[in-house]
Amino acid sequence: MNRRSSGLLIAVSSLPSKWGIGDFGPGAYGFVELLEKSHQKYWQILPLTVTDTAIGNSPYNSPSAFGGNPLYLCPDLLVDDGLLLQEDLEGFPDFPKEEIDYGLVGKWKRKIFQKAFRNFLKDNLHGSEDFQKFCSEQSYWLEDFALFFSIKEHMKGKAWNNWPKALRARNEQELLNFSYHAGEEILYHKFLQYTFHQQWASVRSLCRDKGIHILGDMPIYVSYDSVDVWSHQDIFQLDPQGDPIDVSGVPPDYFSATGQLWGNPLYDWGKLLQTDFSWWKDRIQRALELYDSVRIDHFRGLVAYWAIPSNEVNAVNGKWINAPVHEFFESIKKQFGHLPFVAEDLGIITDDVREVMKELGLPGMLVLQFCFENFPSNPYAPHNHSHNRLVYTGTHDNNTVKGWFENEASGEVKHILSQYLGRQARKEDIHLDLIRMALFSVADTSIIPVQDLLGLGDRARMNNPSQREGNWKWRLDRDLLTDRIMANLRELTLLAGRAN
Repeated sequence: MNRRSSGLLIAVSSLPSKWGIGDFGPGAYGFVELLEKSHQKYWQILPLTVTDTAIGNSPYNSPSAFGGNPLYLCPDLLVDDGLLLQEDLEGFPDFPKEEIDYGLVGKWKRKIFQKAFRNFLKDNLHGSEDFQKFCSEQSYWLEDFALFFSIKEHMKGKAWNNWPKALRARNEQELLNFSYHAGEEILYHKFLQYTFHQQWASVRSLCRDKGIHILGDMPIYVSYDSVDVWSHQDIFQLDPQGDPIDVSGVPPDYFSATGQLWGNPLYDWGKLLQTDFSWWKDRIQRALELYDSVRIDHFRGLVAYWAIPSNEVNAVNGKWINAPVHEFFESIKKQFGHLPFVAEDLGIITDDVREVMKELGLPGMLVLQFCFENFPSNPYAPHNHSHNRLVYTGTHDNNTVKGWFENEASGEVKHILSQYLGRQARKEDIHLDLIRMALFSVADTSIIPVQDLLGLGDRARMNNPSQREGNWKWRLDRDLLTDRIMANLRELTLLAGRAN
């Protein structure tokens, strides 16, 4: 990370767009321009992976750890590329202005993507050197990705463990037979990933020109019904039928008496060690093609993970199991030469995790919404900050600062906060108070969620981990990012010595 710098956090899905969801078009380019003008160095995003409406649209529970989300493709750019006519975009649905209707967006975009693909074939672009080069360079994940989603469509969305045995077990002849009959569908999924690659590469190029660093995100686990588990069953803890033996989660703590049962399949670290972590290296290679550096979600799971028997109804009856963390990072460093990671170390973090982070020199995270309990010894309190950290007002899993202050902060927390400010804390400007705390912290990097920059309430919350529905929907109204707000951010950034 860079010394004394700052940035903004917003998911691509939340960017302004008339097409129902944020994309790689004008909204992305305009946001990069705003970052540059306000002297921000970082744009932190959420995972760019495929989302699934059937399981809540979470980018942290994706059917692929490698593939990009086609919903982020900008229709205007498809017109610019000659794959669509402007008239093809007429009569689009009346998308909600303040939130994403994933079902509506997905249905409409699939229709125009099919049109674009037909034109792609008609113009013989699938035979172009550029497309062939992409497919060749990305074959280490793209072949299985396109095959998986084609089979899934033929199976009407069934999870891979409910496919016929030969496909479930990846019988080579059966996969060849399917590929022969579904060649065009497989090509369609490659086309979408190629187009994703092109559009995102243009955004990346602009960011490099403007000196903007993209901080991406990597969920530690993958979904059971994913390309990754289906195509690499040997590196997960599965029984002979392909069902998970133990699953992921975290133990009971002061947030939950029964812990959190996430349910992802766990890695077989012994098998991974035997392969010198080849799947993880592929995954990191892909992440570094998409981002400049990567936040590893639930980093402590790389040191030791909470294993819960798959038949449990909560996370109480789990156990800690150590992972080969030293061998893992030695291998990663040997492969890539550096460790461009941020460790998500929120929650209850034990000494062994802190020691690994210290040995590796990985920056951790500080969240100001958490800092006013157990005062003044709380490590998130500004007077306890250290340099090699990223400080946030809140993250995508938190309420907005205003929503937190109004609905979650206790009377005692508000009292301590007022004492810390030297005046009465007020909901009208509490977001500005915490933004100033973050920017003036000694932590090297300060990241502000756009919702907090705008002082929005809990309706703008991105994710509430305690509820399965209604998350990942917030959309930014471009008019809210006024010149006054951005000028104020610019002045504070300069004053705090964080100017780009």
